[in-house]
Amino acid sequence: MDLQFNNPNNSLYFWAVIAMCTILMMGYARRSTLLKKIASPRLVHRLTNSSSKSRRKFRIVLLTLSAALLCLSLLDPRWGTRYREVEQKGIDTFFVLDVSRSMLAEDVRPNRLQRATTAITDVLDVMGSDRAGLITVAGDATVTVPLTLDYGSLRLALDVVSPRSVKRGGTMIGDGIRLAQKSFTDEVQDHKTIIVLTDGEDMGSFPSEAAAEASAAGINIYTVGIGDPITGARIPTTRYGQPAFIMHEGQEVWSVMNPEELTNVATAGGGAFVPAGTANLDLASIYAQRIATDAGKSFDSVKLEQFIPRFQWFAIPALLIVLGDSWLSLRSKNRTSRRAYEVTA
Repeated sequence: MDLQFNNPNNSLYFWAVIAMCTILMMGYARRSTLLKKIASPRLVHRLTNSSSKSRRKFRIVLLTLSAALLCLSLLDPRWGTRYREVEQKGIDTFFVLDVSRSMLAEDVRPNRLQRATTAITDVLDVMGSDRAGLITVAGDATVTVPLTLDYGSLRLALDVVSPRSVKRGGTMIGDGIRLAQKSFTDEVQDHKTIIVLTDGEDMGSFPSEAAAEASAAGINIYTVGIGDPITGARIPTTRYGQPAFIMHEGQEVWSVMNPEELTNVATAGGGAFVPAGTANLDLASIYAQRIATDAGKSFDSVKLEQFIPRFQWFAIPALLIVLGDSWLSLRSKNRTSRRAYEVTA
């Protein structure tokens, strides 16, 4: 049986389960120790004869088991497959997302990077059966998600992108475009699109030349400029654990969106420049009305294999255990008989 976990990073929560179990066991042991210190064994027995030790231990087991099951459900386990017939009609699109530190500037709320990831997510909602992939770029470029119809994996990747997603700082948009061109899997020349989301700050990667090469290979390049093109904004960071701004030669660095560079890239790539600036960006409408109509493509129908989510198999028992624990009494069953015996005696 094939088994996969869609969110393996959540395995860290098992450390919390271990910590909780340890604390509960220490609490149980400390309770026994304190009782022995404040009273004689006979008095302790009389004080606790209505409380069941075995039930207290059983409650620790139940709570630990419930937490472990919840952690398993957070891993999003999947096994078994189902098939869905999909008629693919559309284009192949690579999103080249700038994740350099300048994208953390807050002239767009909450910041440029979050606005860009939201725009990509909106496009995924209207893509239908278009294949999409994600390339993150700063000082180097990385294929974060290859071309796929599984938009869920793309959304998960977008949730965690940050300047730490790449190994080196800087902005090399040209490298991102070149990597996207190499990463298209279809040998057909046409019906491919690259959408670059950035503030336009580049460090000598020759993005216009890269866009021209891609255009010659039948790939349209669209650029989306995010950020204030006039005053710009400072780039937040932390210094000694306190909020601060990036400094260079004793001065705060201000990042300004570069519309001229992005216009040149889009023109060389046979596409268009979208000056989002600091306004709300409706990239989904732009994709549906312009990009998707500029390049239409039809594939044969394919049978898409999907793993079946099984997280509920663990989440529901965990919930039932918690509910059952709330009804579990810690009093001993033979408490009544003991009282009757004591009164008779």
